Amino acid sequence: MPLALLALAVGAFGIGTTEFVMMGLLPDVADDLNISIPGAGHLVSAYALGVVIGAPLLAAVTARMSRRTVLIGLMGLFVVGNALSALAPDNGWLLAARFLSGLPHGAFFGVGAVVAMNMVAPERKARSVSLMFLGLTVANVLGVPAATLMGQNLGWRATFLGVSAIGLAAIAALALLIPHDHEHTTAQGLRGELAALRSLPVWLSLGTTVAGFGALFAAYSYITPMLTDAAGYAGASVTLLLALFGVGATAGNLLGGRLADHSLRGTLFGGLTALVAVLALFPLLMRTELTAAVAVTLLGMAAFATGSPLQLMVMEKASAAPSLASSANQAAFNLANAGGAWIGGLALAAGFGVTSPALAGVALAVLGLAVASLAYAVDRRRAPAAGRERIVASHVPQEAEAVHN
Repeated sequence: MPLALLALAVGAFGIGTTEFVMMGLLPDVADDLNISIPGAGHLVSAYALGVVIGAPLLAAVTARMSRRTVLIGLMGLFVVGNALSALAPDNGWLLAARFLSGLPHGAFFGVGAVVAMNMVAPERKARSVSLMFLGLTVANVLGVPAATLMGQNLGWRATFLGVSAIGLAAIAALALLIPHDHEHTTAQGLRGELAALRSLPVWLSLGTTVAGFGALFAAYSYITPMLTDAAGYAGASVTLLLALFGVGATAGNLLGGRLADHSLRGTLFGGLTALVAVLALFPLLMRTELTAAVAVTLLGMAAFATGSPLQLMVMEKASAAPSLASSANQAAFNLANAGGAWIGGLALAAGFGVTSPALAGVALAVLGLAVASLAYAVDRRRAPAAGRERIVASHVPQEAEAVHN
């Protein structure tokens, strides 16, 4: 695998750290800015909104630029957003800075996935994407706990300055390791990029992402009360258990990338089926501390085994605009984050029990399997028609030559 993937992983590490660290810093930010915890929670939503808006928008408007230039520019915007977060004088400015920090997130992963795939042989495409995402999963193991600890001891502003430093390191790595290229995509313009997203298979792939990762976030958003109220862990132990989730996510990401190079759709179906099984067992596994730790690890592994296959599938279905499609998939991930947390919260508010968000996740994972099955059926139905078109096209020149003779 080329060393340039390391540069992408460093950028992904910084992005993953700033995305998830706010959850651990909410009490500190709320106390410092004199706002409520729910009010500070809007800072998480502001970042997610920036991802959803920025992912397709920035990928589309930079369609004719060099991918290397785009990646460096996006990471520069990331550094600015986090530096402004550290310097924000009040909640309003911090909301705006968090929104700005989220804008480059999806486009970086979208364009980065295309760069990663173009640097390796076709049979290693999924593995190369998984290595870029490795930075995101390792951030949950090392980056988020370290950044949270920094914020608790040096102040939350120090955390965002530290993340900005990671961004600067990523810019240096991108400039040194990413090869020069001349064109981001073919010169088809914004209209051509958007036209590539009109196909049904693309939207079915995006729908699978929303449902599948919505299942993860339905449960993961409420993992702390499950661990403390159901499994009996002390609150101080939750950070270590969340690191176990990151370990599982890292293992699942690497495994999914390797398996997807052999069978893309098989890996996707296998990962979603494993996610259904793990979430269905959550009420049982959350009864003891040992089995709860196993459940958290398996949840990360099952969910992130589908990450690379989903990313690659969307890009293949929109081959005329892979960067835009890949970025749109990142927006779908964040819609899954918000929607899954909302649905899990509904189950909890309805009084179905502290582990009920996991069962809501089962329903979403089954929905993801159903959408993926529909996408498979659509592909099979279109394949014979595409084959007939190729056969007809191959005979046209011969017939024309016969008439000419």
